[in-house]
Amino acid sequence: MTSRTGRHAEPTAALWSERADMAESAIVTRHLRNVWAIPGTTLGVVGWPPTRRDRAFASWHYWWQAHLIDCATDAANREPTPVRRRRVTSVARGMRLRNITGWTNNYYDDMAWLTISLERAERTLGLDEMRGALTTLEKELYDAWAPEVGGGVPWRKGSDFYNAPANGPVGIAMARLGRYQRAQQISDWIDANLRDKESGLILDGIHLPSGEIERPVYSYCQGVVLGLDTELAVHTGEPRHTERVLHLLEAVEEHMTSGGVVNGGGGGDGGLFNGILIRYLALVAVMLPGADTVHTKARRTAASIVRNSAIAAWENRLEVEGEPLFGADWRKPARLPGTAGAGYLTANGSVTASRTPERDLSVQLSGWKLMEAAHQVTAAGL
Repeated sequence: MTSRTGRHAEPTAALWSERADMAESAIVTRHLRNVWAIPGTTLGVVGWPPTRRDRAFASWHYWWQAHLIDCATDAANREPTPVRRRRVTSVARGMRLRNITGWTNNYYDDMAWLTISLERAERTLGLDEMRGALTTLEKELYDAWAPEVGGGVPWRKGSDFYNAPANGPVGIAMARLGRYQRAQQISDWIDANLRDKESGLILDGIHLPSGEIERPVYSYCQGVVLGLDTELAVHTGEPRHTERVLHLLEAVEEHMTSGGVVNGGGGGDGGLFNGILIRYLALVAVMLPGADTVHTKARRTAASIVRNSAIAAWENRLEVEGEPLFGADWRKPARLPGTAGAGYLTANGSVTASRTPERDLSVQLSGWKLMEAAHQVTAAGL
């Protein structure tokens, strides 16, 4: 076992790949099922052990499934197999079937996450059956920009709340679809409206046109802005995006890590927050342009947070029937969940944590993301 004290050798890329395989296998075994027994469709059951309601996909949580596609794409890129390619398409089909009315819903953050995952699956795996969904989703996201209130994308249709969890992923989706001008508009809007002048971190959101700011600071808000500005730094070459990444990375290291490991973590929707931060720290590590010492240091800092967090999460995992169960807080030992106290969907569209957050698919997806990200940065020599 590798120690966080550094007494033993750092895990190799091959070892991280094995751990990512184990994280994938645990989710496949515990969570993945056909939707209503229909062949060629798959979704992740939202809790393990599952309730009867979970097994029937009465609850399914659209944006969690989008992240399942992203993790499945990670694995298929790391070590391509026909089974992994089929899994990506079967989860996409499962989402389309379970969503009933099409690919879209009323939440721009949800649709942005699905756009990001489908675009990446199409681009990196050549899965061209995603094209129709992407065309539909791209139009929804592009048209959501609200110049009448000074810009920004609302959290959901008809809302006055314009937040980082919607604008960040919409911006990433726009950048990856080649809509660089709109992606830059979003980056500039976030910088002007949601960056905290004191800490340098990204605040949750703002009500418009009133201007009332919601000030909570969440890890995934930092992650999506790091991702957006890294994409724009690569594709536009404009220095303000690189500068934003450098400043935000410094703030994340100072305020959101302890001993080089990402702080905290919860269940429900919050179970994905740290995994999202990790995904985009890995993107900074492997993609941020610049040959100066400051850029090299930033890439290594981002990679170090990924690796340290992955080492901590692996050391604190539970082994259940030979497969890992990750903790909600990577710095603390994982706990074995039961079916009691299952999370639920609230009236405002968010999902609460299960009494034991390790039960939630969101928490285990973040663990899988973390193992894949540790492999990526290690394989890149960082």
